[in-house]
Amino acid sequence: MTSGADIPQLRNPWMVAAFEGWNDAADAASGAVDHLIEEWDAELLIELDPEEYYDFQVHRPHVHTSDQGERVVVWPAPQIFHARPPRLDRDVLLLRAPEPNFRWKAFCSTVIGVAKLAGVTELVTLGALLADSPHTRPVPISGSTTDPVLMERMSMLPSSYNGPIGITSVLNQIAAEEGIASAALWAAVPHYLAEPPCPKATLALLGALEDAVGSPLPQGVLAELTEAWQRGAEDLTSRDEEIAEYVEALENERDTSELPEATGDAIAKEFERYLRRRNVDPE
Repeated sequence: MTSGADIPQLRNPWMVAAFEGWNDAADAASGAVDHLIEEWDAELLIELDPEEYYDFQVHRPHVHTSDQGERVVVWPAPQIFHARPPRLDRDVLLLRAPEPNFRWKAFCSTVIGVAKLAGVTELVTLGALLADSPHTRPVPISGSTTDPVLMERMSMLPSSYNGPIGITSVLNQIAAEEGIASAALWAAVPHYLAEPPCPKATLALLGALEDAVGSPLPQGVLAELTEAWQRGAEDLTSRDEEIAEYVEALENERDTSELPEATGDAIAKEFERYLRRRNVDPE
């Protein structure tokens, strides 16, 4: 079923999960997990057997030549990484995978089984969707949870959404049933800039994740990449009159609907993140 190292003794671990595909507009969610894997130099802990969960005509394996000159086939396998962040007193498990094609309940039960064996007490899933959101404004982040502790810490409510769901919703549901506190974070990516990557949305998810755990997370080069992305978006709109008019309409709609207190809350959260990164208690 799985391959990888035995689960080591972990420090009050939590888990972050993101999936490529339907849940991952502009690769913003999987980009956040990839960023943390790189920044924390995370090590592969477990790899699930892809044969049970994927249609390889949809998620095709890739072949490449290794440094030793051998031809290697890389399968689209779910991978769980382990990180010991230097500035956190908790370990982190990072799950990244393509969204499975088959056996969603079995897949999620396996992941949550690994999480329970590792002692995970909290799970945060990341997602991104295409939305009528102007690139000139902060990326909207929505979140939901049914756990009362996370509800208070993250200022969230249970989801009121009705409709089709992705694998993140199933994973959150099974985690809650197994006694693991879970929450979902979603970034709204401008639909007219859907081509990946979208570092601005990835950075916004990282900020919301930082609020969720109450500890600073490494930004690395994401801030610089976001500035470059923003310049590219501005250049695009300046050269296309129709897009410029559309963005202006979105801006007016956003500014009209956005309550002053909501803006104030966003400023307060950003200031708390700034204090955390300076190792100052915002309280």
